[in-house]
Amino acid sequence: MTRLVLVRHGETEWHAENRYAGVTDVALTPRGLEQAGLLAGWAQQAGLSALWSSDLTRARLTAAFSAEATGLPLQVDPRLRELDFGRAEGLTRAEMRERFPDALAAFHDDPVSGHLPGGEDPQAAAERFTACLDDIVARHPDGRVMVVAHTTAIRLVLCRYLSLPLRDYRRVFPSVRNCALTEIELTDGRVALLEFNTPLVGAIGAPGGGHRSRTTNAH
Repeated sequence: MTRLVLVRHGETEWHAENRYAGVTDVALTPRGLEQAGLLAGWAQQAGLSALWSSDLTRARLTAAFSAEATGLPLQVDPRLRELDFGRAEGLTRAEMRERFPDALAAFHDDPVSGHLPGGEDPQAAAERFTACLDDIVARHPDGRVMVVAHTTAIRLVLCRYLSLPLRDYRRVFPSVRNCALTEIELTDGRVALLEFNTPLVGAIGAPGGGHRSRTTNAH
């Protein structure tokens, strides 16, 4: 049995305007650094056996705080990176509506078959992300591993593991908070969702926390 704690990186400079970052290397904000520090405080008490991260700077820097706090080596894998959003990289929803309204409408209807123009196929992204997590599980049996990654990638892999249609990833999991905790347990090929999108202030072991909340934010 292995437990994976999937964590979205801290807040970035594009967060306020809700710009699609994808594979663009966007810096963390001061608040994002603060969130990474809070995550490290949780990680120090979480009994982790390993720490993995996407290779994008916002994820690596978020995870680095926890690596320092726990003394665990940070292991980086590019398969954990976010989707490439193609022509949507760096744009807001309003800007996409101006530049390619038909493609945006197709994306809203089915974000997998109608994925954003020039972007990565979400099916392929789900496969690479799942393959990486499967490798992590094989390397850390009977461990608890924190994986710092990205919102769309996390939602896609949850659909894959829980046998949900990939096209529903935005509907079933409307958002993932920065540095919130999502934990799954994998036992002999079976997957259980233990918690989803729990804010650190409500997580057991987090400074100021004492309960677990599973409320999600909608965009």
